[in-house]
Amino acid sequence: MSIALNISEILFAGIDMSESKRKKMVNEGSIRKITSKIYTPNMVDSLEDIVKRNVFRILGFLFPHAVISHRSAFELKPTEAGDIYLTYEYTKNVKLPGLKVHLMEGHGGGERDMPFIENLYISSAERRTLENLQASRSRGGVSKCLPREYIENYLEKHLQVNGEKGLNDFRDKARECSLELGMKEEFNTLNSIIGALLLTRPVSILTSSGAVARASGEPFDAERVKLFGVLFEALHNQPFETIDEPNVETSAFRNFAFFESYFSNYIEGTEFEIEDARQIIETGQPLPARNADSHDVLGTFHIVASRREMRRVPSSSDELIDILQDRHRVMMAARPEKNPGMFKMQNNHAGDTHFVDCTLVRGTLRKGFEYYQALDNAFAKPLFMLFMISEVHPFTDGNGRISRIMMNAELVAADQSKIIIPTVFREDYLNALRRLTRRNDPSVLIRAISRVRQFSANIQGDDFDATRNYLEHCNAFKDADGYILKF
Repeated sequence: MSIALNISEILFAGIDMSESKRKKMVNEGSIRKITSKIYTPNMVDSLEDIVKRNVFRILGFLFPHAVISHRSAFELKPTEAGDIYLTYEYTKNVKLPGLKVHLMEGHGGGERDMPFIENLYISSAERRTLENLQASRSRGGVSKCLPREYIENYLEKHLQVNGEKGLNDFRDKARECSLELGMKEEFNTLNSIIGALLLTRPVSILTSSGAVARASGEPFDAERVKLFGVLFEALHNQPFETIDEPNVETSAFRNFAFFESYFSNYIEGTEFEIEDARQIIETGQPLPARNADSHDVLGTFHIVASRREMRRVPSSSDELIDILQDRHRVMMAARPEKNPGMFKMQNNHAGDTHFVDCTLVRGTLRKGFEYYQALDNAFAKPLFMLFMISEVHPFTDGNGRISRIMMNAELVAADQSKIIIPTVFREDYLNALRRLTRRNDPSVLIRAISRVRQFSANIQGDDFDATRNYLEHCNAFKDADGYILKF
């Protein structure tokens, strides 16, 4: 059975189908029951595999507004034994095919926590760190908490990447979080660990290897900040056309999100045939021998297909950094060697373009935010965000995708049509970025993004095949010289 993009291989009674339709489909043998009110049209695969592929959609339906917490907030997947941990309205263990859900009564998702797909939250970095410092008994070899050594290593990386000030800021936020959640003892433990890492308390309390302290403060790349000023001047007070979001229905929004994810990954070298990418998204199942690449596409899709997540825009430089790290952690979850959610610890470059020094990332982002917040146009802010993130290149990998996600989040928040950079437009897009970087000329970038914005606004509706046909007509998939984007 072929499943449309906007229809999962799971169906929810009362949402995806009426009671009469459900009974008819069950009697016809076209769907089967997974658990109460949840069915699947997949009559071939095991229920365990189906649940595993759709775990967060199922959990969001069964336990709306629950918080993915404790070790699950770090791992974002069930344990090998099938355990997953949620903070919810009550305490209970719920068994599903191949999955054991541990519900723990506690505080629901707050402003600090990250909205996730299907009405779920992921506990904030500070909250999940405190959660994993709780006293916990291992049941069946599995604990709701990660080993203390894991948390110490996590904090050590935080110090390496974000410096002493960054770790102190983390501690301050954790202190506030502990007061809100009643985690005084856990904060005392955290405070001791951080104190040891900063050499203000005895290091003997640590169980992991020692940390390397970095200089405090947040210096910035002065030349890049000047470049941000050049772009700001070109955008400030310039009128730009508004293009209202045409894909207001969820199915249409998700259809656009598929192609958005496909092209954004293709540009960065994660290349799939369109039907292979469709299979990955529809089933949630990675292709054999391409697990990490498949999860790159899935991770990008999970972010851009969530209207709620894509409405998150920063109101402060701290929020900018938090949103960047949150989205990167989700997108790159299958590539632990890339340090998902952590800023780069080594410098990076593309050809002869060297991006912002790893020690200057946070400070440069904060200075760039000062320009960003002064823009008020619904096209100017996304374009500035795109260039700022691309130019800083804050992560080891995934920077291009994150920059485009951040751009489109600005557009979603403003109820404007999102932008796709098709394969055929790749060199135009990259050359426009380089023109501003190397020659202080923002005009080419403004024209390029304006053009591709007009093209993207024509991608409307939830018909996958019609969308693909339109894109083929536009030469969107062409990856060779001699073709141009036409629409």
